[in-house]
Amino acid sequence: METTKNFVQLCGTAAGEPAPSHENHGQQFSRFPLAVRRLSGQTDTLWVIATMDQLHRLLPLTGRRLTVDGQLRSFNNKSGSGSRLVISVFAQLLTSAGEEEEDRNRIALRGVICKPPVLRRTPLGRCISDMMLAVNRRYGRADYLPCIAWGQVAMITGNMAVGEALSLEGRVQSRAYTKVVEGCAQERTAFEVSVMHLVEDECF
Repeated sequence: METTKNFVQLCGTAAGEPAPSHENHGQQFSRFPLAVRRLSGQTDTLWVIATMDQLHRLLPLTGRRLTVDGQLRSFNNKSGSGSRLVISVFAQLLTSAGEEEEDRNRIALRGVICKPPVLRRTPLGRCISDMMLAVNRRYGRADYLPCIAWGQVAMITGNMAVGEALSLEGRVQSRAYTKVVEGCAQERTAFEVSVMHLVEDECF
């Protein structure tokens, strides 16, 4: 079995035009928001990073239906006060989607638990587990991806130890929350993997 896996499939609607993100080895990258509807009707707006070569043929982007195959990446942004983990989807393949194609949001990960999971219960008694999964990539780097599990899956993952391997399937979600900074409430958005189930074999 593979020791690491990181694969994302998305289909949704571009919710804005691309803006410059960074440059790597002379190649320009930009990022744009992609709105993906859940079956419940709620929408996750996720940041997608792509090369300008990928994006040029698809401009203008806003309102365009797109499919993305890629990886979920993390970046520790140390600008401003403190540091903040930035989560985005790195597009390896970016194509137009048909208007009739349904929204899609799937992720498969395999990595190791890198922080002690937090097992808690909601006011209604539902079990939740928060964990951080380290997924290695090439050149000695790793992505640190926040994951949240529910119910029976939460009971299993909430009792796992740091260093244990974990393989899962789920979706990437955005979640609005309020953080109080120096007495002022700030509206922020968290990006995390909502775990649907644990897997042992190859997926996708």
